[in-house]
Amino acid sequence: MIDNKYNTYTNPLTDRYCSKDMSYIFSPQFKFSTWRKLWVALAEGEKTLGINITDEQIEELKANIDNINFDEAREIEKEVRHDVMSHVKAYGLQCDKAKGIIHLGATSAYVGDNTDVIQMDEALKLIRIKLVNLINNLKEFALKYKDMPTLGFTHFQAAQLTTVGKRATLWAQDLILDLEDINYRIDNMKLRGVKGTTGTQASFLSLFEGDHEKIKELDRLVCRQMGYKSSYAVSGQTYTRKLDYQVISVLSGIAQSMHKMTNDIRLLQSLKEIEEPFEKNQIGSSAMAYKRNPMRSERISSLSKYIISESLSPALVQATQWLERSLDDSANKRLSIPQSFMAADAIIEIGMNVTDGLVVYESMINKHINEELPFMATENILMEAVKRGGDRQELHEIIREYSMKAAYRVKHEGKDNNLMDLIMNDESFKMSKEEMLSIMDPKNFVGRAPEQVVEFVNETLEPAIKDFKESIGLKVDLHV
Repeated sequence: MIDNKYNTYTNPLTDRYCSKDMSYIFSPQFKFSTWRKLWVALAEGEKTLGINITDEQIEELKANIDNINFDEAREIEKEVRHDVMSHVKAYGLQCDKAKGIIHLGATSAYVGDNTDVIQMDEALKLIRIKLVNLINNLKEFALKYKDMPTLGFTHFQAAQLTTVGKRATLWAQDLILDLEDINYRIDNMKLRGVKGTTGTQASFLSLFEGDHEKIKELDRLVCRQMGYKSSYAVSGQTYTRKLDYQVISVLSGIAQSMHKMTNDIRLLQSLKEIEEPFEKNQIGSSAMAYKRNPMRSERISSLSKYIISESLSPALVQATQWLERSLDDSANKRLSIPQSFMAADAIIEIGMNVTDGLVVYESMINKHINEELPFMATENILMEAVKRGGDRQELHEIIREYSMKAAYRVKHEGKDNNLMDLIMNDESFKMSKEEMLSIMDPKNFVGRAPEQVVEFVNETLEPAIKDFKESIGLKVDLHV
């Protein structure tokens, strides 16, 4: 076997799909720098509350927050078989004066769990920025096409008309619900805080000689130093794993919305009504050179399924934790949380790309409308003919017979729908051809769809994204 970098598995989420920004949040550099920031915050808090820690020691710790000696930590871990202690010792090798006060009173979960919360929080904020941009793309699309009639579909069968723009508001509405969930989760994110080995803070009670108020203040000081309002009031050794489930459920919600939207786009592309962007040199099929496959929408659908299925993982972890904690969550969390975020990052970026360049084929849309509209227009024609003195029952029977003939012609003979020709040539309706054609204008059949688009944008969408206006305009460069 040739020994090179192509001999080992690489994760497609980092190699092909997610952004560098999202990958960085779950990188070793971010993780272990955050551990060190937490150790600094702990030392500063303990010094403030009277523990014998010097400014010189704290400055030494601060000077090496990002200067992580990974190789030394890795070698130490081979000996001690403990990831946190290996980094305590590695940090101490760089901070000779401060090595004796690193991690003072804390347990492994102090750095591990608090960092997990911070990573999820930062990742949610990045997801939010991109989600707002995606919603804004849909806003622009909906307004542009708010008046363009198109066939509605129920059961993927032709139904009452809507507009192209109104359909886009359905996609945007789902994503706004997801945005509300993200906002709630970010606004209510809490650290594990300074809780000790089983959450009782016993080690800190000893450190502060039984002073309960100082222990509570230490928890507050660390939270504020790390940018959080508070920690969980109680914990075992870890924060409740319910939080992991709640966070990944938000990502699952986004994946559900994205899957629904791109399924719609794929169906419409099959009908040749709407098409995702297709670049000049893009190849749709290795065999069929004419094809323009909706591969970006398919990629979103594929990754969305992965995210939705991954949401089961933290649910199982939460349900099966033992008492104050068991370690069967650790390996699971290393995979499920980062990879769910990376996949979510990818589907939103791809979604931004798709919605920024959707192509609408009005002629095909009109062709499909004209194939179905005669059937839909018959009720309006019937009502108008009755107003002019016609007998409703007789006219209804005439329309039913003509409809059967037209449907046979379309389905069995593959010909165009001639229902309107049949009706217009029947003097029973007492209407001119021009009058019937005016009734047949598709815009007469879209109801309040155009008004609904404007109202939705003004009353729901704009308020949802108004606080993030400075982030709108983000462009993405897809890897492949």
